[in-house]
Amino acid sequence: MKHLSKVLMLTAALALSACNNPDRYGAGGPGGAGGAGGMGGIDSASLGDPNNPNSPAYFAQTIGDKVLFAVDQYSLTPQAQQILTAQAVWMNQHPEYTAIVEGHADEQGTREYNLALGARRATAVQEYLISQGVSPARLRTVSYGKERPLAVCSEEACYAQNRRAVTVLATGAGV
Repeated sequence: MKHLSKVLMLTAALALSACNNPDRYGAGGPGGAGGAGGMGGIDSASLGDPNNPNSPAYFAQTIGDKVLFAVDQYSLTPQAQQILTAQAVWMNQHPEYTAIVEGHADEQGTREYNLALGARRATAVQEYLISQGVSPARLRTVSYGKERPLAVCSEEACYAQNRRAVTVLATGAGV
């Protein structure tokens, strides 16, 4: 019994110490620029100035890294095409960047349906960027379906924000 309590105490201490790394997600903590779901390999120190047209921060904030979709749709609206055209121009001027196009859906529908819809949204964006001269070798797609919502509530205002595709920049050729 004495050994069991020592083992439990040691296990608890190890478990707590594993949780004590504030930078385990990279710069910015969970969801920060260096963590998964952030800027895809670009840490916060290299984000740059959002006023510098050569920085990923400028791309995300000024050009726009996200396009929205209507309910159950994956066709690009004129506004989405305008944003994607600007993305393509920027990417063609900055060949050192690759991108992962993330497809997302709102929480309505099954997980399987939303994963498929997210994939169609990401592919629509990828195909549009390719049609604007971005090399297919620099683009890859992933679908998160309804698994990574921007807004969490059961109202249309939230659903609308979650029906999206996001172009996430990374440096280097490894998309």
